[in-house]
Amino acid sequence: MKEGVSVPDVTFKVRVRDESVGGDNPFKWQDYTSKDYFSNKRVVVFSLPGAFTPTCSTFQVPGFEQNYEKIKQMGVDEIYVISVNDTFVMRKWMLDQNVCKVKFIPDGNGTFTRQMGMLVDKSDLGFGKRSWRYAMIVNNGEIEKMFVEPGKRDNAEDDPYGESSPENLLKYLESK
Repeated sequence: MKEGVSVPDVTFKVRVRDESVGGDNPFKWQDYTSKDYFSNKRVVVFSLPGAFTPTCSTFQVPGFEQNYEKIKQMGVDEIYVISVNDTFVMRKWMLDQNVCKVKFIPDGNGTFTRQMGMLVDKSDLGFGKRSWRYAMIVNNGEIEKMFVEPGKRDNAEDDPYGESSPENLLKYLESK
């Protein structure tokens, strides 16, 4: 994918709280589409190899959470993190990270990530198919700006982080 192109049109399978379900696990399945997340708004989306992984949990998610208000003041309506993990893992990770502002999007089958051209094999680490680390600004469903970590490839020995950092996105937003 590249700037000026629409994000893939996919359906995400999400569990949402619904008190009418009752019991100890009051959640139901709900479908959210790319249009639900990206239409009629300007959003930041960042993607990473996986929930609970070191760089993602130590720097990237906390950095976007801490800079949430500053980024929103730059004309951004919402910030999303997407990962090739199911909705259960994404929810537990959100709770573990004590995240209240950044919204989590589960791409359990990697459909969105594959169509973005960012699906890589990380079998060398026992991860299977995952996302290469990137971020983007999406304006009404169209990619405004991409921030892709260098060296995208299968079974990479390293895990670069910098291009997709909140600090780098803030530099771009401040220059506009």
